[in-house]
Amino acid sequence: MYSVMRTIITTSGFLACLLLATSSPAIDKIEVQGLFSGKAVLLIDDKRHIVAEGEASPEGVKVISADSKSAVLEVDGEQKRYLLGNSITTNYAAPASIKEQIISDGAGMFFTYGSINGHSVKFLVDTGATTIAMSAIDAKRLGIPYRMIGKPSRASTASGIAETYEIQLKTVKVGRLVQRNVDAVVINGNHPREVLLGMTFLDRLKVAKEGNKMTLEQKQ
Repeated sequence: MYSVMRTIITTSGFLACLLLATSSPAIDKIEVQGLFSGKAVLLIDDKRHIVAEGEASPEGVKVISADSKSAVLEVDGEQKRYLLGNSITTNYAAPASIKEQIISDGAGMFFTYGSINGHSVKFLVDTGATTIAMSAIDAKRLGIPYRMIGKPSRASTASGIAETYEIQLKTVKVGRLVQRNVDAVVINGNHPREVLLGMTFLDRLKVAKEGNKMTLEQKQ
């Protein structure tokens, strides 16, 4: 009787392990979004995790080592070093069109989050702005030496004529949409309150608006 029960338990345990192994979802994409001493920020199939050295994400991606410059990740038993922004694609299907959808707020404004030169930014999407525009306060926060690298100019604003500096941003990112060498302007003072995402970024995309939804799509 004991032998029979032991066989049943062992068989059940084997079937449970087999079920777990076969039902584990495949990982399509991993993106290294942040690097710190001893941990990495990973976006795994649109789910963000902060994983410390020696630990693994719920999907099974293990961080072997990490510092502010790179991380060694173990994926499916293979280890490789990755830099900030690197992506790991585990399926090799043709890439789908990259789209980002933004929902307007109660006042009809389209706000979204992204980054400039690797620093987080809150954007106000403004199709009426000819360029990306930010205040001097935001420029300083982003570490942009606009007075040193910018071309002095003047522009008409709601508060009158303002001193401006024409600059070029290394990278601008909204979701998975990334552009490099994007023209922008820094307005001396504390306006605009949010960085305006203008046409120097939007003109490179397909922009569609329907009701309270705006879709930004990478041009093919």
